[in-house]
Amino acid sequence: MSIAAHIERLPRSLQLVLGLGAVALAAFPWLGLENERYYVQMLTQMMILAIFAMSLDLLQGVTGLVSLGHAAFFGLAGYVLAFVTPSSAAPSLWWTLPLAVAVSALAALVIGFFVVRTKGIYFIMVTMAFAQMLYYLFFDNKALGGSDGIYVLFKPSTGLGGDGQPLDLDNPVTFYYLTLACLVGVYAFLRRLLFSPFGRVLAGIRVNEHRLRAVGYGTFGYKLAAFTLAGALAGLAGYLWAAQTGFVNPELMGFHQSAHAIMMVILGGMGNFAGAIVGAFAFEYLLHVFKDLTKHWQLLMGAFIVLVVFVAPRGLIGLGQRLLERRRRGAQPPVAESVPGGQHG
Repeated sequence: MSIAAHIERLPRSLQLVLGLGAVALAAFPWLGLENERYYVQMLTQMMILAIFAMSLDLLQGVTGLVSLGHAAFFGLAGYVLAFVTPSSAAPSLWWTLPLAVAVSALAALVIGFFVVRTKGIYFIMVTMAFAQMLYYLFFDNKALGGSDGIYVLFKPSTGLGGDGQPLDLDNPVTFYYLTLACLVGVYAFLRRLLFSPFGRVLAGIRVNEHRLRAVGYGTFGYKLAAFTLAGALAGLAGYLWAAQTGFVNPELMGFHQSAHAIMMVILGGMGNFAGAIVGAFAFEYLLHVFKDLTKHWQLLMGAFIVLVVFVAPRGLIGLGQRLLERRRRGAQPPVAESVPGGQHG
């Protein structure tokens, strides 16, 4: 089977559904719903986590590298914003965002240099070990905020040296649209990357790394590049999270945050960035529903994930594709069986 066959392509019907979903997100703040501010902020967090899930899917779904330490880069970017935000004025978005993403990418490059040499369960454990090292570095160090975390007192400024601001990020709707633009941009970038020669090599690593190495590909460099890029995109999500919530703490780097991202990717469907978006939205929505039902919401969430794995191994996106295929086959007229001699019964 060719490598291209292992790259998920969405049918046109699902592409249309995703397009309508993007339009619905763009129109949502203008619906005039009750408690609009609450829902806008909730959807903003869902979109941020969707970016985070897509960054992990680049490793887990495309390259076949399951990381239990991916949240380290998410939380690290949030801390960068907290550290560079002065106590009396808002920092500029135009240099703090690239800085936070660059720090996360650099951390991913350094950590990845060691972890991508391992495989399988060893890769999983080493990524978790590095993330826990960063977690306890911030958790035990009062100079870095300690277990209480740090407040981000101001949202980033979008001014370009003058008094005015093109975008007022203190307005939840404005921040919502900034996050939506980042979500669409990251999705378009990763989809383009997926069907590029680089993306096909990553898919080939997932399928058969030994064969790629045999024909001359330096898979170590490709895996390190994917790990670094995934860390940078996780940093983008972490920066947006810190700017939106105004608070960072070591839990953003913890094992549970990485595990949540893995469940989002599995729930939506691995190897398809649209699945990561759907999984993030579905996971966060179910989280709110189950928390309102019982204090033992983890039990319900775990049972639902297990059910999805058994019923839809390719996630919610895969389930949608399967239902569309069945509907299309059911709508096709039956083909008349041919009879020898050209006669039909």
